[in-house]
Amino acid sequence: MPRDKTETHKRIIEAAKKEFLTYGYGEASLRRIAADAGIQVGGLYKHFASKDALFVSLVEPAIEGFYRLYHEIETEYIDEAAKAEWEDQGEAVRVMSFIYDHLDQFKLLILRSEGTRFEDFKHEAAKLEEEATLHYLDEIKANGGHVNDFDRTEFHLLSTAYVESFFQPLIHDLGREEALHYAKTLAEFYQPAWKKWLGI
Repeated sequence: MPRDKTETHKRIIEAAKKEFLTYGYGEASLRRIAADAGIQVGGLYKHFASKDALFVSLVEPAIEGFYRLYHEIETEYIDEAAKAEWEDQGEAVRVMSFIYDHLDQFKLLILRSEGTRFEDFKHEAAKLEEEATLHYLDEIKANGGHVNDFDRTEFHLLSTAYVESFFQPLIHDLGREEALHYAKTLAEFYQPAWKKWLGI
């Protein structure tokens, strides 16, 4: 009778998460992961083809959820653009809540992903923020609203700084309550500045 692999799979996932969080992707050892999971390295390969595949399995669901949330917030802003003005959708707290709902996965992405395809995740998130904001501004103008002319390089730099600010709590190891308070502060700090700079 074949053995149930479900429990073994769970042990591998937990062992891998601990290993990557401790050592980062580059220094992580499949031998240590297998030993921690109570199996041989050969048994680990029956579940995951490579170290990369194991790391992907840990972070990809969180990335997909993060992008879904971003597009959901973008859609809400676009729906509000008919008012031709900026209406806060509470995205700072929503985004921070999502990050802390998937805290280990985002620690892996932000702090331990060097050497993986995800090491530029912050850059990709900043591109998403930039594109979403430009889309929103276009919708405001299409509905008769005013938007100041702005320097695109400065816009890119400001968008990157804004997105980077969401990951600072991970770098500084803040708890959830502190991070959510900080998210509210981010909104209070950035929203008036964006509105003034963009003239919306």
